Amino acid sequence: MAGIVAVVLLAEAVLIAAVNWFLGVVVDRQDMSLAGLDPSTMATSSKVGGIVFGAYFALCALVAVLVAVRDRAPAGFGRVLLISAAVVHGLLGAFAWGLVGWTAFLVMVVVLGLIVLLLMTYDRTGGTEGAGSGGPAEEGGGPVARAEPAPAGAGAGVPASRTDEPQDGDDEPQDSVPAQVTRPAPTTP
Repeated sequence: MAGIVAVVLLAEAVLIAAVNWFLGVVVDRQDMSLAGLDPSTMATSSKVGGIVFGAYFALCALVAVLVAVRDRAPAGFGRVLLISAAVVHGLLGAFAWGLVGWTAFLVMVVVLGLIVLLLMTYDRTGGTEGAGSGGPAEEGGGPVARAEPAPAGAGAGVPASRTDEPQDGDDEPQDSVPAQVTRPAPTTP
């Protein structure tokens, strides 16, 4: 899954850099001014913008490759980078709907969905959500169970043992763990 996101982001990086470079060449060859700006300045800024955005999406693709290789969720700067790429694709999709059409919007939303799926399918402890942490199934490994909480001392807020007889409050949903209620400390002297 992360490999697909990496390929899509890398293709997008190359495409955006190439389109901006092409636009820079066209502006330079037209030799026309826009609102008094120098054509060479516009051409240079288009080429630099293409390189910057291409490098940005290539760096996002590198983060996706690292997620695929390590099989762990992105953390720190990589996570922030992927979240920012998702935001950029959301904004580009909104602009694409009005300026280009629904097909460009659809492409942006698909890439946005892939990035969000990458961010959501890996939990913070590592690996995909469906993977068990107990080892391979043929070796007897399976999902690791959590340890039971230690029983509290007698009279420490532990409810009485349940019987088959109905008790008060059986009609309402019950919490599996009794709540420990602590009185708030007074804030005024």
